[in-house]
Amino acid sequence: MADDGPPCPASSSDNLSAEEYAAESMAADMDPWITFDARKTPRTEFASWLESNRPSLVSRYGDSETGPVGWIAVRAPQYSGSSGDVEGLQESWETLLTSGRSVTFQTIRELALNHNVLYGKWLMHLETGFKVDRAWECIAKAVLDGKINSAKVSPRNPIGDPKHVICVYNPNFTDEDQVMCLDAAIRAAGVKCALYYKPDVYSYLGIYRNNRWKICPTIYESMFDLESVPRRSQVINKVTNLEVT
Repeated sequence: MADDGPPCPASSSDNLSAEEYAAESMAADMDPWITFDARKTPRTEFASWLESNRPSLVSRYGDSETGPVGWIAVRAPQYSGSSGDVEGLQESWETLLTSGRSVTFQTIRELALNHNVLYGKWLMHLETGFKVDRAWECIAKAVLDGKINSAKVSPRNPIGDPKHVICVYNPNFTDEDQVMCLDAAIRAAGVKCALYYKPDVYSYLGIYRNNRWKICPTIYESMFDLESVPRRSQVINKVTNLEVT
């Protein structure tokens, strides 16, 4: 499953191209991961694993003994993940680009459905230190309890962006009810920060911030409403610009 860089819209300090974001993402995916897989590892080992691998303390570039770390990840006891036919997707993408057809969310959704590349994720971007460690602990525990399928967090980058990204996955980005249920599970875990939802198909096709098609790389935005009764997320579908109810 793919990851992502920062959400849309861009900030004034964000001057990397979509291609540069894609290259960074690919490099992280290819480097070794630190993974707790609840299907294989006893639950009794989770607390010590979590403490030893807090994202604010794990360096992206590691040290002379550990080497680089791409991601820190947790997989649920019922985890099952499939990226679909990514190679076929990318071939169809190249055909689309040479066809002269417009590149829109709908055409990309069609490609994703045709090749079963349907995973997506809610993203949150947090400063290194207590905030990211606390949010990651909440998410990781929800994964261990089977309330979330899988999640990952970027390690600390000592020479680049001081923020971490946490990615929380669900199997089908085209199922809006499923996407909203995952948002609810994240909020129930105690995370209140802004969330942005991105289909994996966007990552596989290099659709990051500042892409040449002017497509925002996230399709939902969730803001937690502290004043609502009961408290809940306010979610905007960024394709239609309508609130999800």
